[in-house]
Amino acid sequence: MTQRIPVVENILNANDRLAEENRARLDAAGVFAVNIMASPGAGKTSLIEQTLPHLADLARVAVVDGDIATSIDADRAAAAGAQAAIQINTGGECHLDAVMLHGALNQLDLTHFDLLIVENVGNLVCPASFKLGTHKSILVASVPEGDDKPYKYPGMYRGVDALVVNKIDLLPYINFRMDFFTSGVQALNPNLITFPLSCRTGEGIDAWIDWLIQNVKRKT
Repeated sequence: MTQRIPVVENILNANDRLAEENRARLDAAGVFAVNIMASPGAGKTSLIEQTLPHLADLARVAVVDGDIATSIDADRAAAAGAQAAIQINTGGECHLDAVMLHGALNQLDLTHFDLLIVENVGNLVCPASFKLGTHKSILVASVPEGDDKPYKYPGMYRGVDALVVNKIDLLPYINFRMDFFTSGVQALNPNLITFPLSCRTGEGIDAWIDWLIQNVKRKT
């Protein structure tokens, strides 16, 4: 264990340096970038699909999708209106890192975009440790996952800038204590902005879209 810790620190330090380079490239091009994280099935791709049509006349959007295999999510993003959609297959890695995003940025002419949406691999542990160079980190939680997730995965909730609580249309049918969930979130991240919404019904989506557009406008 005494030898493993320095190795892990070196990996993270190298990743952070490349993340700074990624950020510099995005800043130079005037692109606002978000890193969307969640457990599998929480609704990352559904959120992107709901978001893109609202931005059609307001921002030029590229999407980078990370997954262990397949191009399903990138295909869905392209069908929903992304001007560019790049799939990163990690081949078993449980997260994206700055190296992977660097490779994706090399495939994009960033001057053609205002917003970059990065969909990370579905996982509530690994993605929290690896910076990508994006401007904001977004966590998507969902009602069916249960109200205990902030308590079980504090590192993820502590390190994000905004929280989307998806599938609120299921609240009448699932024993999800919103007050218990919210208390856990606030204890870890008291200034976290939260967007309760339903990607299925569209309820609450406008507040999320407004926040995203405001950030894009500030960047561009």
